[in-house]
Amino acid sequence: MRFPRSLEVWKLGKVNYLEALKLQEKLACDRKAHKIPDTLLSLQHPPTYTLGKRRTDHNLLIPVPELEKIGAELHYTQRGGDITYHGPHQAILYPIISLRDIGLGARKYVEKLELTMIEMASKYGVKACAGKKCESGVWVGDRKIGAIGVRISSGITSHGLAFNIDPDLDYFNHIVPCGIADKKVTSLRRETGNLGYKAFENSSGPVVTMLGELSVSNLSTARSRISIFDQ
Repeated sequence: MRFPRSLEVWKLGKVNYLEALKLQEKLACDRKAHKIPDTLLSLQHPPTYTLGKRRTDHNLLIPVPELEKIGAELHYTQRGGDITYHGPHQAILYPIISLRDIGLGARKYVEKLELTMIEMASKYGVKACAGKKCESGVWVGDRKIGAIGVRISSGITSHGLAFNIDPDLDYFNHIVPCGIADKKVTSLRRETGNLGYKAFENSSGPVVTMLGELSVSNLSTARSRISIFDQ
């Protein structure tokens, strides 16, 4: 069954990484079989480090047995990109969409994800830009504010982006973020100052909502019907 062009947005709150991974895998299979429409997952994770398919374990700077002491997990994935951190107060979007249906190639798709985070930062007066060659993600000067790691199989996407709203940046000290040494990581709160925005307080705050809306705008077409669900 083929669906009319539409996009469903699922706002999931905080979800364990493995649970979210299994959900993505199921939805990607269902999307490939035309059982569901394009779907965007908006969520957060407990403290978690993930490695991409290149398995760059050397960029994890803390012994694996020590992870439990800092309350973090480690998971291996089939996405592109290097090691990264996911945690509370970080907005994560996982689009499960058919690139063929919206007429995007892989490079253009990644550029759309970058644009979403650049526009998000701009809403708060922060000038961000896409990384230079060999520097993935979105940057504020030489400080990384957003990471991208995607998987595309048979034209269907999974994984996606992570935008730092106000995560505990100390967790990034235990890795070489995205495999890029000698670069710092930043957040929306750090760049805007301690202004006490309600946006920073929880996963349903206005910053997360706005990021989802920007992503919908960048990944859907004028003919798409958009539905939003709080799970």
